[in-house]
Amino acid sequence: MTPSSGLSDLLPDLGGRTLVMGILNVTPDSFSDGGLFAGDAAAVAQAERLVADGAAILDIGGESTRPGHVPVSAEDEQARVLPVIRAVAPRLAVPISIDTYKASTARVALEAGARIVNDVWGLQREPDIASVAAAHGAPVIIMHNRASIDPEIDIVADMQAFFERSLGIAHRAGIADSEIVLDPGVGFGKTWAQHLEVLRRLPEIRALGFPVLVGVSRKSLLGRLHDRETRPADRLYGSLAAHALAATLGADIVRVHDVAAHIDAMRVVDAVMRPGER
Repeated sequence: MTPSSGLSDLLPDLGGRTLVMGILNVTPDSFSDGGLFAGDAAAVAQAERLVADGAAILDIGGESTRPGHVPVSAEDEQARVLPVIRAVAPRLAVPISIDTYKASTARVALEAGARIVNDVWGLQREPDIASVAAAHGAPVIIMHNRASIDPEIDIVADMQAFFERSLGIAHRAGIADSEIVLDPGVGFGKTWAQHLEVLRRLPEIRALGFPVLVGVSRKSLLGRLHDRETRPADRLYGSLAAHALAATLGADIVRVHDVAAHIDAMRVVDAVMRPGER
């Protein structure tokens, strides 16, 4: 087993500019592209396109997490992601993150060439995933999630308690704070108002002392803000606005479908907010 490099080696610009993570869903039921990249050849071509457009990280997932999604077995998930990871990992100059909450999928994906674990259940659905990441020297992205929506709670306080539990799991597995990124989980387990509150209160999450990733790309909460019916692919402008706001309020990484447009937008944000780093 060859350990991955640490977060600072994989993403040397982290903290100096807003990094763009490109999304590659190799699922037949993705909310955003309807399985457009479910085939291996199409997925490889899209991976290369995202990196050519400027993605600093490529996030590959094999199970849809949209509302109402049908869970898939680890075997099916791995059959979707492993051929793509094996095909592109040796050829791409950016690290691959595996988007999974399953420990077994994280293990084989890291063995195949992925370098980062992106867990939408914050290491809490299958805590062994933390030990898998630690054994491979892989950084982890810890996302806040809830099994049920509760409109009465203080969502940021809930998030802080969730992260405390996740950080405990990470620390017990031997993952250092320097290898952890937090994701507030916009679009997951929250009411529409709570999604907006999370974005508004992003500095409180940033104050926990970890790099922050935000992903709002094409999500239905943006569609609700439009005065017309929109498909996910029609929500680029809303995605750009949400991610520009997030970057202004402290996000270090934005997770997106439309990489080229976000590269331009983040350059403008960084020119204003991080002038000394350009």
